[in-house]
Order: sequence, then structure tokens, then C-alpha cells
Amino acid sequence: MAEAQNIPAGSTTTGAIAVAAESTVATRMSAPPSFDVADFPVPHGREEEWRFTPLERLRGLHDGTATPNGGVKAEVSAPDGVTVETVGRDDSRLGRAGVPVDRVAAQAYSSFEKATVVTVPKETVLEEPIRLSVQGQGGVSYGHTVFELGAFAEAVVVIDHVGDAVRAANVEYLLGDGAKLTVVSVQDWDDTAVHCAQHSALVGRDATFKSVVVTFGGDLVRLHPRVNYAGPGGEAELYGLYFTDNGQHQEHRLLVDHEAPNCRSNVVYKGALQGEDAHAVWIGDVVIRASALGTDTYELNRNLVLTDGARVDSVPNLEIETGEIVGAGHASATGRFDDEQLFYLMARGVPEKEARRLVVRGFFAELVQQIGLPDLQERLIAKIEEELEESVA
Repeated sequence: MAEAQNIPAGSTTTGAIAVAAESTVATRMSAPPSFDVADFPVPHGREEEWRFTPLERLRGLHDGTATPNGGVKAEVSAPDGVTVETVGRDDSRLGRAGVPVDRVAAQAYSSFEKATVVTVPKETVLEEPIRLSVQGQGGVSYGHTVFELGAFAEAVVVIDHVGDAVRAANVEYLLGDGAKLTVVSVQDWDDTAVHCAQHSALVGRDATFKSVVVTFGGDLVRLHPRVNYAGPGGEAELYGLYFTDNGQHQEHRLLVDHEAPNCRSNVVYKGALQGEDAHAVWIGDVVIRASALGTDTYELNRNLVLTDGARVDSVPNLEIETGEIVGAGHASATGRFDDEQLFYLMARGVPEKEARRLVVRGFFAELVQQIGLPDLQERLIAKIEEELEESVA
């Protein structure tokens, strides 16, 4: 595979695979975070944080013209002991995990009417996952959801997006000291859907946060997973799997902000692309502040291009303000099928179509295994197989 750092920004390699080299710009957004949408200028596409996004496909989420005229059917299924509340905008838990960092997130925060707060009491260890089903009913809608874990609580959350919608939302994860939370967010929208969301996690002292983001559907999906640490000893693992099909735009923009000492983060995102004008964007920002002594961090993005006409922009950023760290690094690579792997399988009697399928399944295997829920893993593997039918037919 070709390392993204070795390919000049904006260049085009064989097969119309375009890869952006490592950015030299600062990882921080040009406008400071704010809950007020008026604090963000309307983007024009020349801004660093918007240069990869086709603004005309946001359906007005970015410029204030997308007025709520639709809805989603949201249902929470939770084990005994978990509290599910519908709250107003004045609830003190809203906004604690993170402030909106772009105009769409601020618009979502300014526009929702009621928020959902799901609370797991301290020292509660859930044996079954909390499931949030979000089914688009068409039209424009905004939302806000908070998942809060008390100290030393343990839970798994599955958020499943299906149907058709033009949707902007903020999702917050509040982890108390010593808590352990695994979140699986699945974007399996209809092909016409638009989905923008900021996912903000505040990780307490010695707490562990694992996020698995899976993106298949939608015309345009733009997600902002973000992690901050409220105390030392926190750990964050951010995994992502995306399969970008003909004409789709899928964008994942991550930020891990190390401010507390002795915290760890690990980021692994993998994507496969196929079809004309399939476009995937991965931005991986890690900031290690002067106070974050003892930080250990690494981020990796890998992309597998299955057909001509697909484009990948992969931009890792690492900003370090102290040398007193355990380790820090990043890598980005984009390429086609490994010919040696295909030859090995075909030389042993495996037909080419099946060999390609096995290579892609192996490419995604480690990420699917991170989910830890057999029913969901089987569903996602079946979805990958369905997508592959188009590229290997």
C-alpha cells in the first residue's frame, strides 16, 4: 500500500485514487467552540474544516435554511435499573461533554426541542446493552442525546440509524471515575439521507471509553467523534468501519484532546470504497497539551479501493506541546487489493471472486470483532457481503 505521507497533497495515483498528504495546519477549528450558531460564519467550502465537504448536499443544515419539517422515531430499550428521561433545554447535564465545534452542531444544539438523557447509576454493571433505535421518517430534524455513567458503572450502548432523514444531532457520553462504556453507532440510512453529528465523550479519572462507528448508508454522512479527559488515567479506543459506495460522501473527523496526565488513546479507522464518485474523508486530530504528561497515543487510517473512480482524503494530525510522553504516532495508507494475497488464495484453488471477498472480510475483521455483540456482528458482516456483491460481480 502507498503511505499517504509519501503522496503530495492533491495528487492522483493510478485508478483515480486521490489521497491528501499530512496537513500542516493546526488541528483546532478556525472558530472557537460555541453553543450559539451565530458565532459561526456560514461556510463557503474554502475553510479548512469544510474543504472536503460538498456543501450543496447538506440540504441547508450549514446555512440555517433547513427548518424542522420532519422527524425520527426514536426508541430506547434499556435493562432494569437504567433511567431514561425526556428533558428540556435547561437540564444541567446538556452540553457538559462538549461544546459544538462547527455551525451544523451549533444549529442542532439551538434547534432541538427535547433531549433524551439515559443514566446508568454508579457501580451498576449491565449484562445487556442499551439500544437506541433512530428511524428517519423523512424531512429535517434535530436531536440531542446524553448517556451518563456513574462512577464504576459498566455499559454497552448501540445506536442504530435507519430510514430517510436530513438529520443533525449532538450525542454526549459522560463517564464517571472508573466507568467503562462501549458505544457502537451504526449509520445504515437509506441512500437519500443526510446525517451530521458531533459525538462528544468526557472520560473521567481511570475510566475507559470505546467507540465503534460503522457507516454504510446515506447520501452524505459527516461525523465528529471527540474525546476529552476529565482526570488522569483515562483510556479511549476509537474504531471505525466505513464502506463508501457509488456517489456517497462519508466523512469522519476525529479529535482526541489530551489535557490530563497519564491518559491513553488508540484510533483505528478502516474504509473500503467502490463506484464512481465514492468519496471518503478521514481527519484524525490528536492534541497533547503541555499538562498531559505521560500520554500514550496512536492513530491509524487504512483504505482499500475496490474500483476506479473512488477518492480518499486521509489527513492525520498530531500536535504535541510536551516531550514528557510515553509515545505518539500516526499512519495513513490507501491502496488496492494486495495482489500477493489474491495470488496466494487463487493458487490454492480459491476462485477470484471468493478470494476478493475473503481479503475484504479479513481487512475489516479486527474492527467487527471489537463490537462484541454476536447479533450485530453477524448483521454487519452480512451488510459487507451485500456491498461486496457489487464490486466483485
